Amino acid sequence: MITLGSMTAVGMKKRKLEFSSHPGNLSLMRSFVRRFLDNLPIPERDRTLMVLGVDEACTNIIRHAYELRDDQLIALSLEQRQDCVRMRLRDYGMQPETEALQRRHDKVVRPGGLGLMMIRNAFDQVDYILRQRGTELVLTKKILVDGLKS
Repeated sequence: MITLGSMTAVGMKKRKLEFSSHPGNLSLMRSFVRRFLDNLPIPERDRTLMVLGVDEACTNIIRHAYELRDDQLIALSLEQRQDCVRMRLRDYGMQPETEALQRRHDKVVRPGGLGLMMIRNAFDQVDYILRQRGTELVLTKKILVDGLKS
């Protein structure tokens, strides 16, 4: 199941994608995000990292929130604002443990948490909002305004 929606407002561009938690949908989601980011004043390297970061977040939702069930809803909202791009991922599964959301402070490479580190490197701000049911992940990336990073 994949549904698309779009809406425009003065100075803003919005898109929404809803899809089931089947891993086969991740390629379509990545293309959706890539098309949204095309022609924005964001360097190509950063756009690629953002697409990979959203992919990693969706993979975490499938793996942890939905325990690999492939028939659960994931909603992705993309919004271009004047000074940033904001992406919201919403799931209705199990919420992450608070400790799992903390930054690593050591330099030791080991399994677990590296995906979150990649997400934090791709975006300027990463916020987890625990809802009554599920979680909303808000990813924000500042964009260039008149040639200057805001």
